[in-house]
Amino acid sequence: MANIMDYLDWRGDLSMTVSQFNEVDNLILAQLSYVDFENIVPGIDSNKSISVKEASDLFFQIYEESKIMLEESVAKVSVCLMKKMAQCERFSKLRLSKYVNKIQYEEQKQFSAINIELNDETIYVAFRGTDDTLVGWKEDFNMSFMTTIPAQLEAVDYLTETTIGRKNKIRIGGHSKGGNLAVYAAVKCCSEIKENIIEVYNNDGPGFSREMINSIEYREIRNRIKTIVPQTSIVGMMLEHEEEYIVVSSKQKHIMQHYAMSWEVLGKQFVYVSGITEGSRRIDAILKAWLNNMDTDERERFVDSLFYIFEAADIKSPKDISKDKWAKIAAMRKVISSMPIENRQVLFKTIRFLLGEGSRVFRYRNKQNESGIDSKTDLSKMLK
Repeated sequence: MANIMDYLDWRGDLSMTVSQFNEVDNLILAQLSYVDFENIVPGIDSNKSISVKEASDLFFQIYEESKIMLEESVAKVSVCLMKKMAQCERFSKLRLSKYVNKIQYEEQKQFSAINIELNDETIYVAFRGTDDTLVGWKEDFNMSFMTTIPAQLEAVDYLTETTIGRKNKIRIGGHSKGGNLAVYAAVKCCSEIKENIIEVYNNDGPGFSREMINSIEYREIRNRIKTIVPQTSIVGMMLEHEEEYIVVSSKQKHIMQHYAMSWEVLGKQFVYVSGITEGSRRIDAILKAWLNNMDTDERERFVDSLFYIFEAADIKSPKDISKDKWAKIAAMRKVISSMPIENRQVLFKTIRFLLGEGSRVFRYRNKQNESGIDSKTDLSKMLK
């Protein structure tokens, strides 16, 4: 089945003045934000811009394509996407500006965003999702116990600084954590900017606390939020979603469905399916049980302990584990054995809870199936 690269072949010759912006265009622009545009796209303090074609040409003058292709990262896929975008009428003339990229370890913040001016005179504000840095993943986990993470506050400031006073209509979007940032920025921005927002795209990004989605600010923007998840969504099911979400087909399995290049496309839209899978529902129920049954302090100590282990074992990104799995596991075991007893206790308590909850959810679902209960029932609510 086709994906967004095939879409560029099909519709790349049609500008957005001929064929209007659609949900697939949104995902493509969200993916473009993963490209490292440092010293290529003008920064947030500049009023200049550069076309996708110009940015692509300059990128390959700076970086060797053959070396990039040897990497295993989201950025590599996005570079391939950018190259193809630069060759088609639909995207090559779009203007890129206001690029920012910040990784701050002490604040546990990973943030990057870019303005994309479309040829229908609208602006797409793209927030980058989690990159391959450990600090980026740590910030995602911090959502389990923090009301607001630093990148969310940065997203509001970025949206305000780059769009206030402009008459252009705005679309905001991102993939993974970038989708969460897009929604947060839209909810928390001022009324002047809110009035110009057409749509907000959350492409398989986490939700929010119940307090957030019950707020007046959230309800003001809720009908303009478009949440899109693959059928085995894990990241996108985290926390709470008040808005309806669209479920799309993916050619990958399990967690790999999170990667946008796997989402199936037909014409100018995704291939839809009726709902998320049984496995996704089970994981959703387990994660919600964790949030509901362990207090904030325990969740914080678990996350801090987990990432202390990664750091001490010299694991700087998730791919480091797969490169030398058994050596890394041995290193992590050594770190755990030397940790303070209170950290080990909360670590093992959480792991035991998650395993126990997983077993309970599995047994409960089997009973549901035997009783003929609708498979779309919200497990997290039924298990309370």
